[in-house]
Amino acid sequence: MRVKGGLQTKKRHKKYMKLAKGFTGGRRVLYRSAREAVERGLCFAYRDRKARKREMRGLWITRIGAAAKSLGTSYSVLMDLFKKAQFTLNRKMLAEIAARDPEAFSRLVEQAKAAAA
Repeated sequence: MRVKGGLQTKKRHKKYMKLAKGFTGGRRVLYRSAREAVERGLCFAYRDRKARKREMRGLWITRIGAAAKSLGTSYSVLMDLFKKAQFTLNRKMLAEIAARDPEAFSRLVEQAKAAAA
């Protein structure tokens, strides 16, 4: 008697169909279409987890640069000041401070200018 492996096949199909929940049309109902869509989606998810890090850094730099411009300096000059003053705040935290509390950000810049001079 031949063993067809039905249980394993059903488990595998179920795994992909569960991941395809929320897709539309045949991509949710038909196994083969669902598997192709899920595998493609997982590739995009992997790629975009890396891309998100780059995009967020760019956003932080933009926010810090805008706050620096309002204080009459540029992003590069400001970051050089922070480096010379040995401030250890990262760009994420600086962007948060610049967006939520501009007075505190301006005080940080003043301290950096004083320490670097």
